[in-house]
Order: sequence, then C-alpha cells, then structure tokens
Amino acid sequence: MFTGIVQTQATVVSKMLNEGVIRLVVSVGDEYVKHLDLGASIAINGCCLTVVKVELSNHDVVAQVHFDVIDETLALTNLGELELGSLVNYERSVTFGTELGGHIVSGHIHCAAQISQINKVQNNCKIQLSLPKKWQKYVIYKGFVAINGASLTVGEVDEHGFWLHLIPETLAITNLGAAQVGDKLNIEVDQQTYTIINTVENYLRHQG
Repeated sequence: MFTGIVQTQATVVSKMLNEGVIRLVVSVGDEYVKHLDLGASIAINGCCLTVVKVELSNHDVVAQVHFDVIDETLALTNLGELELGSLVNYERSVTFGTELGGHIVSGHIHCAAQISQINKVQNNCKIQLSLPKKWQKYVIYKGFVAINGASLTVGEVDEHGFWLHLIPETLAITNLGAAQVGDKLNIEVDQQTYTIINTVENYLRHQG
C-alpha cells in the first residue's frame, strides 16, 4: 500500500528482456533503500513492483534496485516504454507511522491515459488526459486519482477524459514536469470511488 506521495525520481539504468519478463534496474539515492529487504514493494510510476535485488556501492551515494516486470504489467502500464535514462517516480510502501499526505494507493494500475494537451503558465501547469471510455465514470471532479503514482486531485472532467492542475512542487518532485503531449501516464482510480460506483450499478442492475 502507498500514499501517492512520490519520494524521489529514479533513473532507469538497465532493461533486459528474458523469456517474456523484463528485468528493470533503477538507480536511486542510497537514502531511499535503507532497511530495504528483498521482496519489499516499491511503486515505480505508480506500479507496485517487488524488489528482487539491491546493489549498494561503497564509493558512491547511489544504489541500484532490480525488479522483474511480467507481461500483464507491461500491457497495462507505461513501464514497457521506458528507455535507458528515463526518470520514474519512486515511492516505498507505507510503514506504521507514515504520514498519509495523499490518498490510499494500491499500486495496481487500471489503465494508461495519453496526454492530449499541456498548457504551461507561470507557477501553473494544466495537463489534459484522454482516458479509455471504460474508466471515465470513475474519475470525478475534485476526486482523487493517482497519475504515475502521484496522488492528485481531478480538475475539469470532459467527454474524453480530464484535466490536472499541477503546482511547481509536484512538477519538481515527479516526472510529470518532463511529460510531453503523446506520452502515456499510468492511472489508478480511487478505490473508494471505484467500489461505490460498482456497488450502486450492481444494485440497480439486480433491481431490474
């Protein structure tokens, strides 16, 4: 479980395909791997991945973290499009006493949305995302959504998707500041909204 508060950006340093599984290796400051055990969960661009190896250097302040990414994850997320040097959002899982500054995020990506428009002005950035029709009903005005793992509030909603309004701090901490028109971003809709809408629809369906 995560909070959607991105801790830092990590850099993709290796991406190797082996029998349908990609071994993804990212480089990150060693302060972000302290007490990190094999099997731990880390959200990479909002996708919950399992740590399979951690490499620490005695001569550097940078560590490398290894993950295995399977076909289903590659199909649903933007991880398959990452290249060497790509920056990814990095968040370790919640621990007891963690401040919940965002909203509860599972790390299970529902879909990817494509950026259709970016409007930047001083101290403000608006991003329009085109969302697959199946998922549009779960994105509501002023509701929560996780974008590449970042907990954000939905701005305007239209027939094709929705808008985000990003402050400079979000642009600086996450990889959304480098996003371009045409890029695909990982989307996790708010689980509470998802559950309520599905429960109501199922009830109405059974009522005839």
